[in-house]
Amino acid sequence: MNNKQEQQENHLQEEVPGGVPIKMWTRGVPVEDAARRQLANAARLPIVFKHIAAMPDVHLGIGATVGSVIPTLRAIIPAAVGVDIGCGMMAAKTTLRAEDLPDNLAPLRSAIERAVPHGRAPGARDPGAWGKVPGSVDTAWAQLEPEFSELCRDYPKLAKTNHRNHLGTLGSGNHFIEVCLDEDGAVWFMLHSGSRGVGNAIGTMFIELAKQDALRHNANLPDRDLAYFEEGARYFGDYVRAVGWAQKFAALNRELMMRRVIEAAKTVIRKNFQSHIEAVNCHHNYVQKERHFGEEVYVTRKGAVSAKAGQLGIIPGSMGARSYIVRGKGNPESFESCSHGAGRVMSRGDAKRQFTLADHRAATEGVECRKDKDVLDETPAAYKDIDAVMAAQQDLVEVLHTLKQVVCVKG
Repeated sequence: MNNKQEQQENHLQEEVPGGVPIKMWTRGVPVEDAARRQLANAARLPIVFKHIAAMPDVHLGIGATVGSVIPTLRAIIPAAVGVDIGCGMMAAKTTLRAEDLPDNLAPLRSAIERAVPHGRAPGARDPGAWGKVPGSVDTAWAQLEPEFSELCRDYPKLAKTNHRNHLGTLGSGNHFIEVCLDEDGAVWFMLHSGSRGVGNAIGTMFIELAKQDALRHNANLPDRDLAYFEEGARYFGDYVRAVGWAQKFAALNRELMMRRVIEAAKTVIRKNFQSHIEAVNCHHNYVQKERHFGEEVYVTRKGAVSAKAGQLGIIPGSMGARSYIVRGKGNPESFESCSHGAGRVMSRGDAKRQFTLADHRAATEGVECRKDKDVLDETPAAYKDIDAVMAAQQDLVEVLHTLKQVVCVKG
């Protein structure tokens, strides 16, 4: 079989009456009916170009499906980008080997937890924000501040969000920091986070403005959450500017955290080591202008990673499963994209109802991590089988490294 035939035969195609087709890389992977309906709603929008690509980790989201790639002509759907703008992954290989790690990994986890604010709690004190912003964070904020001040002149309420005090912090939910071993026993640091409070505020504000626009123009939408801005519309340019800024914030946020994680590790690990022997920093919730099938389009990857030919990406598993450093194959049918992770098979509420702490402890055996009731919604069984997810997208990426975590810090 030649490469072209392999690419054509690896995905399934669903036709959508009144819309573009949906190409799905989901062989051997479960897909909920609600996610299929959501994909079909997006496919019926008049602005969608050619087809929608559904990745193997596809699952129900708000408005647009997580694990989808939506190309649009001269328009953007803010809810498809979502509220965690620029959320993504960073991984850095070190010169450390498995045998260089201490036998007891608890002090290493504690050092990382002290170095990077994470989580959230009700009340005035936010454990996920800086009480006193470190100098290194202030220096980084100086790169972002001029453009942010311009945004605040047009949208003053953004000034009251968590921005500077969330830069270099992890967040909560499925955000994490891990110490991993690859197939050769090399130590990697890996983390998952995005644009934090300020990105959430930008996303929420523009999603609402898009809905108001749709009501004013009587837009016939299959779902109100799919309201969009067209080029030339009142808020389009501001949204592009704000999203671009939030994506810069997210990438810088990951870099700052990675530096702090490595510094923290050096206080616990006796051996001198270098980091960033190989490093990847990639978004998986974002929009950017790209050229596909001869057209300039806005590509929204909601829970998907750019996988151009030769481009490196990260596909993490759950907190008890393997993760993968991959190289893109540049498959045009997926708009040069791949999955962003394993993808959930159930809601957070269902996970908490279905699994016990004993289940969670068994699933995370050998991993130095939290094993309490507040992380049950993130237990490995709440996610799809990462091996099945990887098998379904062999025509999208090749695996360079297989990582297995030994330490996991959850938000």
